[in-house]
Formats: sequence, C-alpha cells, structure tokens
Amino acid sequence: MTISDELYVWTWLPGHTEPVLAGRVNQAGPLVTFIYALRYRSRPDAISLFAPELPLRPGVQEPADGLRIAGVLRDGSPDRWGRGVIERRRGVVPNSLSEIDYMLSSSSNRFGALDFQVDRESYTPRDESATLDELHRAAMILDEGGELSSALDVALLHGTSLGGARPKATLTDDDGTEWLAKFSSSDDRTFSVVNAEAAMLALARMAGMNVPDSKVVSSLGKDVLLVERFDRDGAGGRRHVVSGLTMAQTDEMYARYVSYPQILDVLRLYAKDATLPGPELFRRIALNIAISNNDDHARNHAAFWDGTHLELTPLYDLAPGQRSGDTFTQAMPYGRGERGAKVSNFAALLRESETYGLSAADGREIIDCLVSGIRENWDAAAEVARLTAADKKKLRDRQVLPRAAFFDYEPKLL
Repeated sequence: MTISDELYVWTWLPGHTEPVLAGRVNQAGPLVTFIYALRYRSRPDAISLFAPELPLRPGVQEPADGLRIAGVLRDGSPDRWGRGVIERRRGVVPNSLSEIDYMLSSSSNRFGALDFQVDRESYTPRDESATLDELHRAAMILDEGGELSSALDVALLHGTSLGGARPKATLTDDDGTEWLAKFSSSDDRTFSVVNAEAAMLALARMAGMNVPDSKVVSSLGKDVLLVERFDRDGAGGRRHVVSGLTMAQTDEMYARYVSYPQILDVLRLYAKDATLPGPELFRRIALNIAISNNDDHARNHAAFWDGTHLELTPLYDLAPGQRSGDTFTQAMPYGRGERGAKVSNFAALLRESETYGLSAADGREIIDCLVSGIRENWDAAAEVARLTAADKKKLRDRQVLPRAAFFDYEPKLL
C-alpha cells in the first residue's frame, strides 16, 4: 500500500542547526518531480539542493533525461540495506514500493542535509534512541533472516536511511558525535570485512589521505567498525552531500557506465580551485588499486555542496575485494573514452596522469609515496584494526599491494 504520492523536503542550510522547508516532491507513476517552496526561495540564505539538477527557481522541475528522480533526492533515499529493512517491516517483496514510500518509511538521520516529511508546517524526526548492542542485535537477526521483536524493530530504523548493502546503523555518543556503525554479515566467510575495512581506513590515514575518524569496538562478542560521520558538523548542523552518481546525472541502472573522468569534469566545473580535484582523485584511484578495492563505484564517491562549490568528501567504504588471481579491475574506468582503462594496475593508471592534471613524474611520485606509506604502516594499521594473524597474512598476501598492481611498474623506494 502506498503511503502517499507527495512529500515535503526539509533541509539544513549552512550554519543552521534546525531544518527548514525547501520544497515538495510529487510522484506520478515512476516519475518524481520537485518544486521549491516560495518562502524558501525568498530566503536570502537559500541555496539550491544541487544547481546542475535543481536550480533555485520557481516552477515544477522534472529530473534530467534518463532519470526518474533527481539524483540529489535519490542520494537521501535508502539504499540496498535500508530498503531491505523497510521491506521486511512492511511485509512486501523487494523493490515493490514507490520511491516516496522508501523515503517516508526510513529514518530521518539520513546521509547529507535533506529529510522527507508528510507535513509542510512542522518538522518531526523519525528517530528513536538505541544502544550499540541493541542496534547490533537487530542487524544480526535481520541479516540471518530472523524475526525482530517490536523493540528491536524500532531500533533498526536507525539504519534504514543509510546507503550500501551491508548491515549498518547510526550511533550517537554522549557528546553528540555521530558514528556510522558497520556490522559483520553472515556472508563474511573469507576474512572479517569489518576489520579489513578498519585496516584500510587506518592505512589511508597513515599514508596522509583524507579519511574520517574510525575505531573498532566490541559488541555482543564481535567487532564493530565505527566511522565518524563527515556529513555532520558537530554542532547540530548537517552538510549537503551529493554522490558521484548524482554528479554524473546517471540512473542506478546505468551506473556501470560512469567513469572517474566524468565525475572529475563536474568537480572541476564547480570547484573553488579547479586544479585540486584531479590529483586528489588520481591518489584515490591509486589507493583503491593498492588495496584491491573494486567497489569504487559512483555511489562510493561524494562531494560537499555549499550552494556554489563542490569539494570531495573524505574517503569512505574502503573495503578490499575478494580476489583469487591476478585479474582485477576497478568498478569505474579511470581513462577517458568508451574503452577507458580500468585494469587495477599502476602502470596503466600512470599513463592517464595527464587526465588528472599531472605530469608522468607527478603521477609516479603520488603512487610511490602511497606504496611506501602502505608498506611502512601495514603492521600498525593491522593492529589498530584488530586483524587476526590469519586475516593479516591473507590480506597482505592477496589484497594489499597485490603483485598484479606492479606489472610493468617498478616503484621507487622512498
């Protein structure tokens, strides 16, 4: 049963700690349209939700060609894990609800600075307090196909607004700091994905890359990864964020066709300094190759939006992929053109240096510094992440600095 065919979009403006009404969404069949509220457009501090898609102007706005909903609105809607939770709660088959149903059935503590409401006059958040153990227990039961008690069912609402496919929830510390809690899954059989991601975050941080604060804690006898939310400002405000998929103005069904250069072009167009996104994106591609992260699809890249400019967010979702041999490719091509390179190899990436505003020497220096940093800090990162000796060896032998990454490439020792 459909909840509604319209909803109201509320947003946190930069520097504010309370949301304001931004506009209204309507759904007719699969198409979702948006219109800004007059009183929002009249505000001197109003910003567009994302100017390339929804410029701040009067009138009903339809999504770009090929889309059923504006990407910036879809970014705030739940993804695979959250949708699965909602479907279980509603007792419906997968992907059978309207986009508005998913929006209104999910938690208000969603990614970025938007929320969706049935009321245009007053804002009522859909959140309940819960401890880490309560959230973890609910995620475990649902992941294993069990039935939730009413109390745990409410607790799991915390995870319904979040992206990705793995069990997760939002946890708030006593001091107000918000963390994304990532739990193990029943599908984790080769190595501990939770601890492996914690190790990759630590490695990236030690190598000087921009990553959020993170830590591994214990809950119900298992390790849980906590990642500080970078879309919160620490003072009660929320930061506007758009995904790489939204920057590329591409539908979920065609996400596999999005490339790094396509995202880079948009970042450069809206950057304060157009020379910065290229080298930073090149460095991130090199890291993904170095740690066998081939889940680097367009939703796993994002940028802050302040109404005028885009700036890459910290790195996230740095999970090493399963690899049994040398053949490995990235989720998105990092070269231009229909046959843009995507092989997980440093030599191939180096040949694309110019695409990212770098000389070959600059590209080589970025790769070599990263390789040296990973080699020097692997033991420390593994310890911080609480990797078992077996997982540490397995990851280092196969996923971390895999030999195929160095085919035709000899790093300079720094």
